[in-house]
Amino acid sequence: MKMKNWMTKLGLTIGAGLLMAACGNGETAGEEAINVGILQLMDHESLNASREGFLDALEEAGYVEGENITVDYQNAQGDQSNLQTMSERLSGESDLILAIATPAAVSLANMDEETPILFTAITDPVDADLVASLDAPGSNLTGTTDAGPIEEQVKLLLSLIPEGGKVGIIYNSSEPNSVIQGDQATAVIEAAGSEVVLKTVSSTNEVQQAMESLAGDVDGIYVPTDNTLASTMATVADVAKANKIPVVTAFSENDSVSGLATYGIDYYELGRQTGEMALEILENDADPASMPVESSDNLKLIVNEEMAEAIGIDPASIVVPE
Repeated sequence: MKMKNWMTKLGLTIGAGLLMAACGNGETAGEEAINVGILQLMDHESLNASREGFLDALEEAGYVEGENITVDYQNAQGDQSNLQTMSERLSGESDLILAIATPAAVSLANMDEETPILFTAITDPVDADLVASLDAPGSNLTGTTDAGPIEEQVKLLLSLIPEGGKVGIIYNSSEPNSVIQGDQATAVIEAAGSEVVLKTVSSTNEVQQAMESLAGDVDGIYVPTDNTLASTMATVADVAKANKIPVVTAFSENDSVSGLATYGIDYYELGRQTGEMALEILENDADPASMPVESSDNLKLIVNEEMAEAIGIDPASIVVPE
């Protein structure tokens, strides 16, 4: 009997110790940490802001990394082969995956047909074959689109150059979203009676030469949402300053802009919005297949006053035409 009582006490002591250890690791008894994977195409301000907004939304809802959620963050640094390897790593190992930018989402979609995948910073998920439609995605993918007000952005640029002046457009021709936006911008520019000069690049190494060629032939430059150009905006800005050319972009960089101005998406808020969608999946068992793709109506004008002064434009004169 003494031996039996001693063994019972020992069992209770060990059990209590295990429970305390579990609590010390940030998990309550019976709970496991949620595994969230993040696959980001490359490192630049807009994509980083999207990721930060997503994680902040989860944290504010009580999901704290190191306590009840683990985050496996993978950045492909713009390399397609990295996307493949990282997609394999995250597939089947995550309760939910966030894909930041179209190539990341496409890579994951080709790899994983079951794990809920949310995407953000994607302009046209339908054209990229990620969803059947914006209202009814139809698979394990849904998320938020960064499709901006292209017409308003182009009209902003046109208001800053002589009437009938030439407008340059530059983007990476291998990014489908950029091609779509380029076509849309071209239509708006030509409808306004201006001529379009198009320059495309295939890598960051070609941006400076393309910009210098373009700057010598146009009155203003439009840059659509493009990952290659976004990662080389310092180069774009230097050429623009040297030639005193206004550059309007379709994207911002964490509440700033390297060009002259933009009117568009707040990527941090777009990331938060994607995080709210993640909470619906994690807490309410929402099905991505029936969750409409969301867009942001939180648009804002951002003006780079330093750039304006450098190219001889009064920052106060820059407004979005009605």
